[in-house]
Amino acid sequence: MARAQKLKELFTASEVARFCQVDLKTIHNWSERGEIRHFRTPGRHLRFRRADVLDFLRKYGYPIPDLLAEGRPRVVAVTDDGGAASAAKRALSKQFDVTTSSDALDTLIRAGAEGPDVVVLDAEIGELDALAVIRALGQNESTRNVRTILYADNSDSLKKKALDAGASAFVAKGDTGKLRDTLEALLGLDR
Repeated sequence: MARAQKLKELFTASEVARFCQVDLKTIHNWSERGEIRHFRTPGRHLRFRRADVLDFLRKYGYPIPDLLAEGRPRVVAVTDDGGAASAAKRALSKQFDVTTSSDALDTLIRAGAEGPDVVVLDAEIGELDALAVIRALGQNESTRNVRTILYADNSDSLKKKALDAGASAFVAKGDTGKLRDTLEALLGLDR
């Protein structure tokens, strides 16, 4: 997606306070408690990276301001089943930019390069591969803000494994409406 101008990547505490509609002191308190990732300039001023602000806003259900939104959210759907990928892409493409992949390694490379908002993993790629991708995305600094959804046949054991590995959600395979609703909820999108 071509961008007319470069996105703003750093924000001040005042800007974040405006996004959250709270007092500046509240942002300082949240920062000191480690609730929102930040760094300090050499002059000791707080700065927040775009990805960290988005992560915080989504975690606590704040609406995403236009300044932070860069068009439609990006989703990478990973499946070995071409039919399932096509169905998911059709169901989601009106609201999300969806790309598909059939390989766990390709997904990790894409996530690092493209920075999708969410990766939807179909358990058909293999339970171990899906869980490994979830763990790897969560452990890498550049992809830790990427949400992951395991899209699989309903199984309490697999659901627990996925959530323990760091998945943001588990959705029963075949329920594309629930998948869309889960994506909207994770991304803090208005209906």
